[in-house]
This record gives sequence, structure tokens and C-alpha cells, in this order.
Amino acid sequence: MAQSDPTAKGRVLIIAGSDSGGGAGIQADIKTVTALGGFAMTAVTAVTVQNTVGVTDVHAVPPAIVTAQIEAVMSDLGADVWKIGMMGSAAHVRAVMEAWYAFGGGAPVVLDPVMIAKGGASLLADDAVAVIRDELMPVAAIVTPNAPEAEALTGAPVRDLEGQRRAAEILVRKLGAYSALVKGGHVEGDIIRDVLLTREGERIFESPRIDTLATHGTGCTLASAIATHMALGEPMEVSVERARRYLMEAIRRAPGFGRGCQPLGHNWPLKLA
Repeated sequence: MAQSDPTAKGRVLIIAGSDSGGGAGIQADIKTVTALGGFAMTAVTAVTVQNTVGVTDVHAVPPAIVTAQIEAVMSDLGADVWKIGMMGSAAHVRAVMEAWYAFGGGAPVVLDPVMIAKGGASLLADDAVAVIRDELMPVAAIVTPNAPEAEALTGAPVRDLEGQRRAAEILVRKLGAYSALVKGGHVEGDIIRDVLLTREGERIFESPRIDTLATHGTGCTLASAIATHMALGEPMEVSVERARRYLMEAIRRAPGFGRGCQPLGHNWPLKLA
């Protein structure tokens, strides 16, 4: 029987909801991690009924089952990075946080605070926002909110670059995340700017805005790409830079499926191999 390799890297434990349309959530996460050469494992927090047009129903997985999934993965395969996405309720957030302390072994956490689906459906209970902010944020190696999510977490308006920088400061200096990437896709302008603030300093990434319908799952995809590069041993800033590059190309190579917010072309690196 082959033995486990203790030096192997690239293991990403994804804790998030399932998207029946395949464009976001667990499905986008698995595609991203796989395309970038990592190994994806999952703990499903919710089953959503959705497609590119919208979300019509959400069935939460009991928190105890989420915990059991995490324990099963960590007791056997282990993980180099945890990527946390949709959690739904305060009970789910606390269950994941307690599981990280119990089974995480200090694995870095990439926290994507999913609150609202692209079609506008709420994916996070109001009382869960405070638990994420006060209890989970301090264990995050990086938190990756878009502008509305950053506003909800910090209480500060995020309408321009200065608002992004201010929110990043609050997330890192006040709320305790090691680093924050405040994304600018919801900020008006032809250039999208993402602000990365770490304990070591600030970097602003810029990309031309792409005129496209393929925006479904962009947040999940970016966070999972960051997590994969981190799991493969890349430093934080390099992981963010390479993840953004992957995301932009995935948007450009979108297959054009669906009538609403369309999915990305996650597998483009595999086509080049």
C-alpha cells in the first residue's frame, strides 16, 4: 500500500455552499483548485437551488454535519489551507471556527465573507455578520470582501479607492485579520482596483474592467485561487497576484452558458497543458 507523503502540498479544504448551476460555491472552488494544480476537499454548509438567473431556495446542512465533514478530512488527509465561503448562519460560523481550533492545526484561513448572491439573494443571516467580524476575522490569514461586504463588516462606506483603503485598514488594524483584499468590482470606473493590505504594507492591483456577462462566482474563484497558491507554498502577495491573473483569464475564456450572470472558464490552464 502506498504511504502518505508528509511533504506534499496543495491541499485546500473548502468550506462553502453548493451551487447547482456549477458557476459559484463549492463547484467553482473545486474547479479552480484543480485547474491550478491543488487538491480540493470539501465541507458543504448548504445546498442551494440556483442557476445563472438566481437563487430560488437554500437548504442548510446541520452545523454538526459540517463539523463532522471537517473532522473527517483533517483526521486523514489534512489541509495546507482552509478556504471558507458561504456559511449561512451564526451557528455555522461558530461551528467552523470551533472546528478550526480543534482540528485545523494552524492551517491558514482564506475567508471569503459571502453575503449576497449575484442575483441579489441573501446568503448570510444578519446575526452571522457580527460573529464573522468579531470571532472569525482574527484567525483569517486573508479576508477577501467586495465593496458591499466590506461595508457590512466595517461600517464604513466603500464607494471609491479611499473607501477601500479605509475598510482594509479597519479589517487588519482593528478587526485583526492578518491581511485584507478589498475588491473593487462594485466600485464604478473603467479600471478595477483591488486593495491588498498586510501587516507589512499595502499594494493596489489594477485591471481594465471587462465588459461581460460572466461574473458568476468571481469572488469564490478568486479566493480559491489565492488559497491554492498559498497551499502550494507561495507567499501572500504573490498568491494574490497570480490568483487575479487566473481570474481575469477565466472571465475572458467564459463559455457563455446561461441566460443570466454566466459562469467562468475555470479550466483554461488545463487546456494549455
